[in-house]
Amino acid sequence: MTPDSDSLATALYVKTDDLLKASPHLAPWRPAVGITPRLTDAELVTLAMTQAMPGFTSEARWLRHARAHLRHLFPYLPKQPGYNKRLRKAAGLLQRVTRLLATDSSAWSDDVWIVDSTPVECGRSRETVKRSDLAGWAEYGYCASHSRFFWVLRLHLVCTLQGLPVAFALTGAKADERETLLDLLARASRSGPAHPCSSHCGRSSSRSTRPSRANSTSNSTEGAHPAASSPASCSESSR
Repeated sequence: MTPDSDSLATALYVKTDDLLKASPHLAPWRPAVGITPRLTDAELVTLAMTQAMPGFTSEARWLRHARAHLRHLFPYLPKQPGYNKRLRKAAGLLQRVTRLLATDSSAWSDDVWIVDSTPVECGRSRETVKRSDLAGWAEYGYCASHSRFFWVLRLHLVCTLQGLPVAFALTGAKADERETLLDLLARASRSGPAHPCSSHCGRSSSRSTRPSRANSTSNSTEGAHPAASSPASCSESSR
């Protein structure tokens, strides 16, 4: 890693450590009596965030890289099974830190959020569908952009115009996108500092626009309220 990357990792560790000292209930639960983890929760979050920066998707490859290049930052590194177990237990903490970092960025102040969804293919053959652990979650649905049916989950994403993710959800292929959006905005407002767009779009009178397939102009959805013409409105991008 470069000196700038080292400084970024150090700043992230300090911010996470301060958050845990101020709000210890955010840390994963563990018995009061037992072996103290050699990798602290703040170090775990820093290691996970640092993994995302160079784009490592394999935990095993990332830990091998960290052992070769990051020993000066992380004196102790767990093996892959232990690392994965700790990450699963710290999912809530990771979400909170991610949210905190997002609200500290300048992109968070954007007064327009973009909403879109895309299918996440889970299987094609009937045998795969019957054997998959996703049975009961994934559904058959039609994707107009691919002009075909899939057995899929659908990924819904809310982000700013600069590309900062705000919230996401995985649903069945047939889930109503507008209902999912309202749930996402409600959860986003509860999980950290609220944004004016979140509180505005969470009301039933909010205005959602999408490009028209015919002439690529924006048109409001049915039931739009005149009072919803505020610039802090949510936009829905059609794929």
